[in-house]
Amino acid sequence: MFEKLEQLWQAKDLRKNLLWVLFMLAMFRLAANIPMPGVNAAALRDFFANNNIFSLLNLFSGGGMQNFSIVMMGVGPYITSSIIFQLLTMIVPSLEEMNKEEQGRQKINMWTRWLTVPLAALQSFGMITLLQRSAAGIIGDVTPLGWVAMITSITAGTMILMWLGELISERKVGNGISLLIFAGIVSRLPATVQQLLASYDPSMLPMIIGFIIIGLITVVGVVVINEGERNIPVQYARQMHGERSYGGTITNLPLRVNMAGVIPIIFAISVAMFPQMAANFFLHSKTAALANVAQWVIDVMNNQLIYGIIYFVLVFAFTYFYTEIVFHPAEVAENLQKQGGFIPGIRPGPHTTKYLTYITHRIILVGALFLGVIAILPLIIRYFTGIQSLVIGGTSLLIVVSVVIDSVKQIQAQLTMRKYDGI
Repeated sequence: MFEKLEQLWQAKDLRKNLLWVLFMLAMFRLAANIPMPGVNAAALRDFFANNNIFSLLNLFSGGGMQNFSIVMMGVGPYITSSIIFQLLTMIVPSLEEMNKEEQGRQKINMWTRWLTVPLAALQSFGMITLLQRSAAGIIGDVTPLGWVAMITSITAGTMILMWLGELISERKVGNGISLLIFAGIVSRLPATVQQLLASYDPSMLPMIIGFIIIGLITVVGVVVINEGERNIPVQYARQMHGERSYGGTITNLPLRVNMAGVIPIIFAISVAMFPQMAANFFLHSKTAALANVAQWVIDVMNNQLIYGIIYFVLVFAFTYFYTEIVFHPAEVAENLQKQGGFIPGIRPGPHTTKYLTYITHRIILVGALFLGVIAILPLIIRYFTGIQSLVIGGTSLLIVVSVVIDSVKQIQAQLTMRKYDGI
């Protein structure tokens, strides 16, 4: 490890890229801690501390939502826009054809950026309205000009973060959007440690040790599941071209246990958040029946057991759903057949498709169960300890470990490339 760090520091351009990325992340954290005027900060923190769903949204925004900063929406609108176009490329044939070409992918990326603007404006309007209606004292009366200023500032903050993320990605030391989310999660650790030291009591030692053990087990589990894959043997038929023979080799087709990454959790948060957001809009309705229904929905979603079950089922279902979208056994089987490859013991064509579908569903079952448990881990910890801690939350650790693994792989690839250049 120390040898790799030494090589990293000696590579001047790579060292420059890393320092530049760290500077950009520092700018992001500075913007996330500059609140907008006219907000009761104490009431806002209490609101997020007592709400499971919005606490997760605050986690993805790096604490910017809790501070009501100009980057309070984080890169959420851009992620939503990217997911929408990912789904559309699988549904709309013309977009699917465009996605196969470089120019088409560039145009889809441009449309993704354009869609981010109205999504950021719409989400910022919804969040401001929700904070006005859900808890008295967070945001007072806002003039029309104030509405325009708030929505414009928040939308601009999201676009700036999207731009920073793309600039960071160009440095080839990790995915920029993921690194911004990573920085937001990690930035909460010092404050949590400081709070723990300030309230430390010798009786808390077993609980702290338990948290550390749970955190280490979770990290190991995330690494195992993220890097875990099922290798399907593929054999290529031997072909004769003139006097030379080609093919006849045996390779592997890797099927990852967690093909969907953290996307199912993001989907689940969006779906689980919608009923409560809608209920908050109608909570103060003049129609008594409508207000009662809204209050019932809020009470149901605030119930830890019901919320945990709904959240787990959503993550589990969306894992299968998203994997079905990104992985196509029929297409893989067709490509193998075109290249003269086949799975030993399995006939090419429909039989290969059926076999790959069967194997994929069995693998996804493990990944879906793992993601579901990871998602509700903070609720499990709160049930047994009575303490809410998103620092060792499964979702945050999943993101942190995944981002670190991806960045390490990209840096390792650049170091290896420089080694070959030297040879």
